[in-house]
Amino acid sequence: MNNSVNIDNQSLSLAVKAKNREVRTSDGTWLFQLSRDEWSHLKLTDSAGREYCDVSVVPLFPISASKQWVSIVSAEGEEIACLDSIQGLSGGNILLLEEELALREFIPIIERIVSVSGITEPCEWFVETNHGSTNFVLNTEEDVRRTSAKAVTLTDANGIRYRVKDMKKLDKRSRAFVEWYV
Repeated sequence: MNNSVNIDNQSLSLAVKAKNREVRTSDGTWLFQLSRDEWSHLKLTDSAGREYCDVSVVPLFPISASKQWVSIVSAEGEEIACLDSIQGLSGGNILLLEEELALREFIPIIERIVSVSGITEPCEWFVETNHGSTNFVLNTEEDVRRTSAKAVTLTDANGIRYRVKDMKKLDKRSRAFVEWYV
């Protein structure tokens, strides 16, 4: 699978420019420093010493390019910086960004479907994941999406996503439940 993101030159030049001049130079060097506060929340400090507490790291293409096009957003929801890639940052900044991306994109992998409560939605799914057994409610068939030739993503009634990495690796019964929807 190609993990690159196609974007036109005009969008590229707009996207890599930070709104805050204290986070990036005109030649593209990032000037900010990331750290954790006493509550382990992510904090960004710009070159002028201004601190942005409790910032969020948002991948713009979480499935196809999770470490490219990452936005750093203030607690108020305003974008502080949009990084075309996390490469080129200091080692400490990369580590903190990768930690935040991993937390944000926690998606249990379904290894087996034990049962489904019915054939109409909403229905309850009982599954075994790479993090243990759980159950969730699937509201509509639109909450099951094929994301590649092998992979399927299910979103439960609470917005939590689950992934089947490879449908062919599921047992016959589990595969039948998923194929009913895709």
